Amino acid sequence: MTQDAIQLDEVTLRYGQVKALDGISLTIPRGEVIGLLGHNGAGKTTTIKLLLGLLSPASGAVRVFDTDPAHSPRAHELRRQIGYLPENLSFYPQLSGRETLRYFARLKGASPQEQNRLLQEVGLSHAADRRVKTYSKGMRQRLGLAQALLNQPKLLILDEPTVGLDPVATRDLYNRIDILKQQGTTVILCSHVLAGIEEHIDRAVILAGGRILALGNLDELRHAAQLPMHIRVRGSLPEEGWMSRIGEQGVSLERINGSQYLFTTPESEKIPLLRTLVKEPGVKDIEISEPSLEAIYTFFSSQWRM
Repeated sequence: MTQDAIQLDEVTLRYGQVKALDGISLTIPRGEVIGLLGHNGAGKTTTIKLLLGLLSPASGAVRVFDTDPAHSPRAHELRRQIGYLPENLSFYPQLSGRETLRYFARLKGASPQEQNRLLQEVGLSHAADRRVKTYSKGMRQRLGLAQALLNQPKLLILDEPTVGLDPVATRDLYNRIDILKQQGTTVILCSHVLAGIEEHIDRAVILAGGRILALGNLDELRHAAQLPMHIRVRGSLPEEGWMSRIGEQGVSLERINGSQYLFTTPESEKIPLLRTLVKEPGVKDIEISEPSLEAIYTFFSSQWRM
């Protein structure tokens, strides 16, 4: 059995004259948390539908746990191993939260004990017997997460999972994702809130126009983008000497106020700059900010639009 959860091999798919995916190849190992990023229309939803078996590629191959999710005789069994939280949730409004979860549990073969446990874990025990039409957006999102977690899925696909969630619920969601990863679950995270997912993903894949613009962990993407980093210094510096020195190193300096300085430096100059800074008696504190996932995403997206 392969150690890969997902394999896309030169996958192409069209909607009429529009090429939604254009020869995408992607391998996701079991137990990896990957961020699937891209603007609206980039191909994220199409990729998800392929993984769920709702669409078939015009060319290329899709495998989820060694199975064709659309055409294999094992496709029904495979879907029981996949949890999916769509961006736009839709439940029967007249059913209660408990009845809704029971309905999905029967489809997945989950036990009543698991249903009760999940309702408690997502914070809906107190409202389990209320009709879904009385739920707030955040409560419906919690119910959606509960149904996605039924039957302890081997693959969990979350599309904008924090919509409507308060900060505490958002923190709990990401803590749960970290635990699921430790248990070997493969997780695909689609989100426009890049700051939220940055510390929880192993790799990111950035799509645009149905193609992969960039793929890798944050260090690899930072290296590929060659974006500058920022070093904030608190204290005092001999300005005249510094201004002449940093011009030769390709480092820029901005004085923020009387006691703070902001250096913008290429990665290659980070260590030499830090060595120089720590020798300055007037320096009281140094804070390093590497390019964020949002900055990386913006860089690669702008390259595609050029």
